Amino acid sequence: MKRRDWLAALALALGGIVPAIAQTSQVLDLPTPRGVQQRGLAIRPEGEPERVLLLLTGGGGALGIFDNGSLRHDGNFLIRSRSLFVQQGQAVVLVDTPSDRRELRGDFRESEEHAQDLGAVVAWARRTFARPVWIVGTSRGTQSAANAAVRLAGDAAPDGVVLTSTILGSSRFGTSTARPVQEMGVEKLRMPVLVMHHAQDACQVCPPQRLPELMAKLPAGRSALRTYEGGRSQGPLCEPLAYHGFNGIEDRVVADMVAWMREAK
Repeated sequence: MKRRDWLAALALALGGIVPAIAQTSQVLDLPTPRGVQQRGLAIRPEGEPERVLLLLTGGGGALGIFDNGSLRHDGNFLIRSRSLFVQQGQAVVLVDTPSDRRELRGDFRESEEHAQDLGAVVAWARRTFARPVWIVGTSRGTQSAANAAVRLAGDAAPDGVVLTSTILGSSRFGTSTARPVQEMGVEKLRMPVLVMHHAQDACQVCPPQRLPELMAKLPAGRSALRTYEGGRSQGPLCEPLAYHGFNGIEDRVVADMVAWMREAK
């Protein structure tokens, strides 16, 4: 597919899954313990939310949140589904890159510094909403989510984690080693963890056949796996309109995610 055709398809997909609902948004620049600013975009539903979801994109992690709340990059599965979460009564915080980085390159996603940045957002969300706070990552965002969940404690720690299109195989993204999530110390987790994956995901670092390795490491009785089929796959295999990005079944995946979180103990 040519780039212009792929972008046109993405625009069509976005137009089809973002319903018009009552919501308010706020651009955030939160100070973190390491002395930088962590940018985000908080979107809340009308009325009190059930919980707050930090949405972590894949790839280089950059959303390009402008001061008016618009985004330079909003095609990622979680980001383009933001209004579906709000429609389900959840507040969301779209997490951009910190002020000292244009992209989350190298092994930064697995660092203590990155965990501290995300912890500042978790703590802000907990103070602001007085609701449970979950971290939801997709693709390389699952490395960020797992890293934060393993490292953080106290008010900075999330109440639960959702991993979608998880990094399950070793590879390289530029200077990054892309360590599989099942090798990131997730056996230490005691919080609820939901894993969601497309059975036809053909991204080379997200092979569904390695899901049992991950599930064996997660807390017994507090974790679950949901797999999906169907939808449609367009463009590169690791991009947001492939099966990797749950293209065409976003509403089902979001509804299942929220339903599971409501039952999680």
